[in-house]
Amino acid sequence: MRVVIAEDNAILRDGLTALLAERGFEVVAAVSDATGLHAAVADHEPDVAVVDVRMPPSFTDEGLLAALALRRSHPGTGVLVFSQWIETRYATELLAAGAGGVGYLLKDRVADVGDFTEALRRVATGGTALDPEVVGQLMGAARQQDSLARLTPREREVLESMAQGLSNAAIARALSVTERGVEKHIGNIFSKLELPPSDLHHRRVLAVLRLRG
Repeated sequence: MRVVIAEDNAILRDGLTALLAERGFEVVAAVSDATGLHAAVADHEPDVAVVDVRMPPSFTDEGLLAALALRRSHPGTGVLVFSQWIETRYATELLAAGAGGVGYLLKDRVADVGDFTEALRRVATGGTALDPEVVGQLMGAARQQDSLARLTPREREVLESMAQGLSNAAIARALSVTERGVEKHIGNIFSKLELPPSDLHHRRVLAVLRLRG
């Protein structure tokens, strides 16, 4: 079984290469960035690619973007995202098609090498391997998007204004409505986003976090 590894941390990259080689996998390339990943997959046509999420140059979501591109350009190559980070935006897109040959495991939660290699073989042969924590966060993100979708266009404008740090009076001036109207819209926003009154949390902040999440 032929494997390409994309991991920016040299120690982890070399360690994973050695670990897989000891267990009968053929690691045909081990690279440190998304550009190297694309080139390696094009050159070697591996059965599966193991991809970290955060790689150079910005160390944000290059790995997931590369994984999405690989799914489109090389559908026969399985993709196993292996990271300590859960990036819900692109992970949802990666898994949205419902096709096999894809996985997302968290480094800190893989305690057994056998479990990892089993997951890798499953992804390489068209199956799936998903950490329950990943599934939970993706489902939570989907629910948040559903609740945002329930907002009216005006409520969305009010929430966007809240995200800019505007007061109710400033929002009223910007949208040419009364402050009472703004208060009513904010109440509807809290209700639709399921943010009940609380002494522990600031609902205005939580609503903005939902928007930006």
